[in-house]
Amino acid sequence: MTDTATAYVIENVSLYGDTRADLVLKDGVIASLSAADAPEGAVTLRGEGLIALPGLVDLHTHLREPGREDAETIETGSRTAARGGFTAVHAMANTTPTADTAGVVEQVWSRGREVGLVDVFPVGAVTVGLGGTQLSEMAAMANSRAQVRVFSDDGKCVHDPLLMRRALEYVKTFGGVVAQHAQDPRLTEGSQMNEGLVSSELGLAGWPSVAEESIIARDVLLAGHVGSRVHICHLSTAGSVEIIRWAKAKGIDVTAEVMPHHLLLTDESVRGYDARFKVNPPLRTQKDVDAVREGLADGTIDIVATDHAPHPDEDKDCEWGAAAMGMIGLETALAIVQKTMVDPGTLSWRDVARVMSEAPARIGRDGGHGRPLEAGEPANVTLVDPGAAWTVEPAATASRSNNSPFGGIELPGRAVATFLRGVPTHLDQALEGVRA
Repeated sequence: MTDTATAYVIENVSLYGDTRADLVLKDGVIASLSAADAPEGAVTLRGEGLIALPGLVDLHTHLREPGREDAETIETGSRTAARGGFTAVHAMANTTPTADTAGVVEQVWSRGREVGLVDVFPVGAVTVGLGGTQLSEMAAMANSRAQVRVFSDDGKCVHDPLLMRRALEYVKTFGGVVAQHAQDPRLTEGSQMNEGLVSSELGLAGWPSVAEESIIARDVLLAGHVGSRVHICHLSTAGSVEIIRWAKAKGIDVTAEVMPHHLLLTDESVRGYDARFKVNPPLRTQKDVDAVREGLADGTIDIVATDHAPHPDEDKDCEWGAAAMGMIGLETALAIVQKTMVDPGTLSWRDVARVMSEAPARIGRDGGHGRPLEAGEPANVTLVDPGAAWTVEPAATASRSNNSPFGGIELPGRAVATFLRGVPTHLDQALEGVRA
């Protein structure tokens, strides 16, 4: 990383895609919006053609450390996040050992600080060992140095309604949120892909939409009854969008996320039995894709999160039924949002800042992130080149794994620089060449 004492000036950049300014980054903050205020010796970058956004925040990342460093580490995951424009990620709890104690979440938090490429916020498990039978020591994690505020058994559903109610009551006492993996386990036993025409033709056991929707319906009612916050992970169906829309209309404190792959891909991708397309929840139908895009556009769905799920080659280079579920996505997320939502005119770049920075930071209680691009605010900044078309090469990722479903797909733009408190954690070679 570059010396933290170095000041940077990004001249004539477009803030949020609609306002021209100069960003002066000094001593960890946005010192000014005028290059005239730049200190002597500052490094100048030309911002023409670039869009500045608040540093992106991912509420749903799997960093695998501790326990599965063969798939990802906090260092490699942080590096791939920085390359994707992220300044903060929330690391899910399904590690080995599980992040269900203050000791484990502090280990993850401390390692993230040592690496220093993004702020790593550990997600605490809701139940001990993700076992779904006994609540974890959530208050101890909340009061630890990691100050955990998001709790999830992601990968598994908190299926017991009484346990879910108790978890919602528990996190309410310290302003936390339960992030639910909405999947009824009985309705999805042995499931391999979305239940529908394609699964029938391929002879693969189906994962029905109602398995997601029934849990969401139950949990928004529980959250409303308790008066607590609930967040729905990786929402994927048209019916789920309608339930969240109804719950918000009732004043229930629910938020929801959609993944980039659910904005772009459908279950038709599974026809080749390529395990890179195997994910939980599964790729759905075009009707579902259209519905989640609409839900994101109208604010029913609050954020885009990646569910970055790295796996070693041997867990994907096998027959479909034996393959692990999950995809990497930190480096492609922003470009897919541009392709599916911005370029068609459905979202503006200010909207992108909302759904990929401001709202996830607010949900996760991430101080210093998702802040406005204004003088005096933390210098967590992402520079986007919306015209930098590129073809995805999974092997070229900074991740330790390459299980991307987007290999060979051309995407329209990318993050070319990421600053964490004024320090560049990712700087594209093209930008290196335009320093003054």
